[in-house]
Amino acid sequence: MSAPTPHTTVELRRGAYHDSVSLMQVSRQVAATNGIIAAQVAMATELNVEVLTGMGFAVPAEAGANDLVIALHAESPEAIEAGRAAVEEALAGLRSAGRGGTGMGEAPPPRTIGSAARAGGANLALISVPGQHAVTEAFDAIDAGLSVMLFSDNVSVEDEIRLKDAARAADVLVMGPDCGTALVGGVALGFANVVTEGNVGLVAASGTGAQQVMCLLDAAGVGVSHCLGVGGRDLKSAVAGRATRQALAALADDPQTSSVIVVSKPPDPAVLTDIESFA
Repeated sequence: MSAPTPHTTVELRRGAYHDSVSLMQVSRQVAATNGIIAAQVAMATELNVEVLTGMGFAVPAEAGANDLVIALHAESPEAIEAGRAAVEEALAGLRSAGRGGTGMGEAPPPRTIGSAARAGGANLALISVPGQHAVTEAFDAIDAGLSVMLFSDNVSVEDEIRLKDAARAADVLVMGPDCGTALVGGVALGFANVVTEGNVGLVAASGTGAQQVMCLLDAAGVGVSHCLGVGGRDLKSAVAGRATRQALAALADDPQTSSVIVVSKPPDPAVLTDIESFA
């Protein structure tokens, strides 16, 4: 525990893993506590440490990607304590939801993505686990006939190609890895913006670019049908636009979508030519 400035606290919990999507909800809940100026509850990944540092928090040097950081800035010591209590309440809620207890005679909760899909009739899985486990979970989802939003990063290019080839064979879509933004059927996923529904579809190999374009369209009174993230490497030479082609085909078949925008960082020139020919 350290207190670099008055009414600021940074706590490191070693080995206390929670997925990033759940922690986004925890941070939002804690930030709503009276007297809390800023709150960030996140795993100490390189990116999150950079964000925390930019917010003025001093993250312990020994923090690693499997450690939980709880950072609070408040108006008073009393507000700090209220924020800590809110953190504990929110984390307890995550643990309770994860246990999914059942009564006598009730079916146990699903233990895998595939079994959950077969029990509930879903068609999309959002996966946010450490990269070394994400590939296994994504293949399980694909085998169950689900498209995948792969929020996780630290997935190798080789595994990304394997996943996207398997998805194409199964006629589903892999969005990602490191896909933080998507809008599917009017539902905002990850860091997506809530925008007006309309007839413009986006295929995005850049999450921040997708957010910017969606906001500009919304401000101009133009609605969005879907925003399908494909991962920042999809238009690089190795991945060769595998998910981009699938996403373009899906939007072409969507009766609500009449126009499509592709958003990307500078793509590989040969891949760009191929995508232009495909489109």
